[in-house]
Amino acid sequence: MGSWGLAASIVNITIAGSIFILPGTLGASMGAAAPLAYLLGAALFVPLVLSLAAVGSRVVTSGGPYIYVETAFGRFPGFLIAALLWISSVSGSGGIAAALADQFAHAIPALTAPLLRTLLLLTVYGSLVLVNALGVRAGARANALLAAAKVLPLLAIAALGFRYAHAQNFPITQWPNSRALGTAMILIVFAYSGMETALAPSGEMRDNAKVVPTAVLMGVGFIVALYIAIQAVCQGVLGHDLVGHLAPVTAVAERILPGGGVVVVITAAIALFGCLQGDLLGTSRLLYAMARDGLLPRPLARVTPHSRVPMVAIVTHGCAALAVAIGGSFNALALVSGGAFCFVYMGCAAAAWRLQSIGFSQTSAPLMLPGGALIPGAGIIGFMSILATLQRGEWIAIGTAIAGICVLYAIAGRQGSRTL
Repeated sequence: MGSWGLAASIVNITIAGSIFILPGTLGASMGAAAPLAYLLGAALFVPLVLSLAAVGSRVVTSGGPYIYVETAFGRFPGFLIAALLWISSVSGSGGIAAALADQFAHAIPALTAPLLRTLLLLTVYGSLVLVNALGVRAGARANALLAAAKVLPLLAIAALGFRYAHAQNFPITQWPNSRALGTAMILIVFAYSGMETALAPSGEMRDNAKVVPTAVLMGVGFIVALYIAIQAVCQGVLGHDLVGHLAPVTAVAERILPGGGVVVVITAAIALFGCLQGDLLGTSRLLYAMARDGLLPRPLARVTPHSRVPMVAIVTHGCAALAVAIGGSFNALALVSGGAFCFVYMGCAAAAWRLQSIGFSQTSAPLMLPGGALIPGAGIIGFMSILATLQRGEWIAIGTAIAGICVLYAIAGRQGSRTL
């Protein structure tokens, strides 16, 4: 893979459905200073991206963060990172599904009724499970088709929207306090998450030292610019109405283009559905891999005889995400997902330092981080500062999920002992 291919992969994976909802959420916590949160988040992600590129150039076994940490620190730390990755994926998928329901409800207000909303979510996840039951090729094809429809409408809104923006909506009259800033940064972590997946095959680039930095600069630069542009357009057009708006991009499109709201609702639905499809396709394989390696109960590793898909893992992940989507909102679930991602990223940064310090590499020319522990350490400190702003509810949700999955780990261990 070359620089353009990796940059396109970073953009495709990272720009997800949350971009259609996040402007209203950040507007509630940051006010007119919301666009600056994306720049702060980008600065925070610099040491992380470098750490991911470095560890990805040393470990080429499939598995991403789970394998990175297991290779560096052993079986149980690897399991904990995999568990946190699954928790972040479940809560993130649930949050995206809740946002999808909100987008539909913006066009069809009757869908705000709890029963109809639940039926809608059940239909969404039921269709996703059916698509993935056909096999990984069908799931990957659907993922590619759904992803292709999301960037161009956003670029059009960003380009046209500033003509309708009002200058009085931009001055920053009051800076957010530390709690509001912390909440915003957790949401930014959620928004920027996904690039670790794109960088997972870093050991298979043509020239890591050139390809990875160039691709990261192009990909992340485009992502940050698009997020800031969409946030600024929403703020300039909607003003105070942006605060807490559940479908801000749709509202902007309705004001700047006749029929634009319908186009954005359809585009957002496609993008959000595509995010859910990609998550179910990938994260179900994480459960499968953990069960295959003896970290979770064996039924999760069973595959169907015809299409060879891990159906139990697919249904398990889909049901878990459906449950949290029914019971939660985008804002709450995005905070839990972002908090869990912070732990995963800290583990990846620590693995990058550890593997470089002991000289481990499965490739002949791994990417070397200058300064030893300096870059990974900066990333860890940054994410620790964000975690310090999590509220009691998010800590309880993450802790409860970890405790539950550790019970499954213990069950899997007893199953393995009986087999031996």
